[in-house]
Amino acid sequence: MISRTAYSLRGSGFFAEAEKHRIFTMSSSTQTPATLTFAQRVDRYFKISERQSTFSTEIRGGIATFFAMSYIVVLNPLVLSGADASGTELGLQRVAAVTAFVAGILTIIMGVWARHPFAMATGLGVNAFVAITVATNPGLTWQDIMGLVVIAGVVMFVLVLTGFRTAVFNAVPASLKTAIVVGIGMFIALIGLVNSGFVRRIPDAAGTTVPVGLGFDGKLLGWPILVFIVGLLLTMALVVRKVKGAILIGIVAAAVLANILEAMFDIGASSAENPSGWSLVVPSLPSWTLPDLSLIGHVNPIGAFSSLGVTAALLLAFVILLSIFFDAMGTMVGLAAEAGNIDEEGNIPDVEKVLLVDAAGAIVGGGTSSSSSQIFVESGAGIGEGARTGFASVITGLLLLAAMFLTPLIYLVPFEAVAPALVVVGFMMISQVTKIDWNDWGLALPAFLTFTLMPFTYSIANGIGAGFIAFVFIRSAQGRAREVHPLMWVVAAAFVLFFGIGLIEQLTGV
Repeated sequence: MISRTAYSLRGSGFFAEAEKHRIFTMSSSTQTPATLTFAQRVDRYFKISERQSTFSTEIRGGIATFFAMSYIVVLNPLVLSGADASGTELGLQRVAAVTAFVAGILTIIMGVWARHPFAMATGLGVNAFVAITVATNPGLTWQDIMGLVVIAGVVMFVLVLTGFRTAVFNAVPASLKTAIVVGIGMFIALIGLVNSGFVRRIPDAAGTTVPVGLGFDGKLLGWPILVFIVGLLLTMALVVRKVKGAILIGIVAAAVLANILEAMFDIGASSAENPSGWSLVVPSLPSWTLPDLSLIGHVNPIGAFSSLGVTAALLLAFVILLSIFFDAMGTMVGLAAEAGNIDEEGNIPDVEKVLLVDAAGAIVGGGTSSSSSQIFVESGAGIGEGARTGFASVITGLLLLAAMFLTPLIYLVPFEAVAPALVVVGFMMISQVTKIDWNDWGLALPAFLTFTLMPFTYSIANGIGAGFIAFVFIRSAQGRAREVHPLMWVVAAAFVLFFGIGLIEQLTGV
């Protein structure tokens, strides 16, 4: 029987909403799995409604993330394109295939098992270090260096299983976690500005102390820059007007404009002779290719120890370990905070599963010669689009697997079309800077170093390391060393070793 109060409210919005909530609660909690539809089961498993999202939003988010990160399938082969000590090259097509394959599989696992909107792909910091290491160590082959990546991944996996990595995450003060979010926002925005050519590095030969500048000699030139500007203005307008699909619409519109301009003016790729060309991906028509996955298993975990000796090999593995350890932790914190999948104390649901998938990324990435895969910072594009669950990651992963066969999914979208999304997402993440306790300089100064050095050094790990060391040092200088969690001392000491690796190598001759 309906009470008089409820009956009097039957015609009001209050009763309608209450009844709607009652029906939804019954359908989601009292129904048995056998009576649920397939869509309801997927909704319940991924917690789509629980996290106030929808299927369409998750799909848009998954597509937006794919477009934002698809460049890695093109860029990673270029970074790893050099020859090793034996003169052997991995091959552009083979690296592209395994990069897309590994990213797709790991992203789907992240979505289905950990159920977070985090995409996985080869980390640019790690693969750049790997390439430089190969170039500077004539005794190493590609199998040897990828073996070190596998070793670092195995150690990481053990640290997650023992709870050490989660314990370190929980030991970080809230203000430093917020600073990591802000720093990643600044880093994402800088990536967007640099990828678009809006901001460019000034060549060292210029003899100036200014590292970067606006466009070419302070001028914005070329059609690709116009694509970025139009895309940025459109995306900002759609975001402030709260249009659904704002980021994805901005990417698609900019990509369409890019393809039209390329067809009309034959702009071509950027080079010394054509500095105003597309930064990497030239918009092109579809083509079919069969993936070559022959690099799977192309690894030698003990080769570096035989070539360089135990000490030198361990030092290299240690640098790789620290990089993937804290790059992923910082990225995870930033993305989870932006998605709202984090509590007041900074804890992330199923964080152990997220970290296990990330650790597996280093093992699988090294084992396929695509370098360590980790949580990709460009996942922020999908989160900015509204993605809140692992269903978005499943969409992204499927598109990455399709990218092994269909190059247009990659080559139709140049950097300049994606860059506006990264800039806008960077703004969203930077807005959390107000949550830092600026009245406590023992937290504020380390936080400042954390979010400043991430974009300035183009490394998430460098920013985190500087912030952690500064926090421990300043708290000690304040006479408040007892307030520092013991694990923060351990991590700070590890980062001192990380930053001093060059001096150690010089002094030891390894």
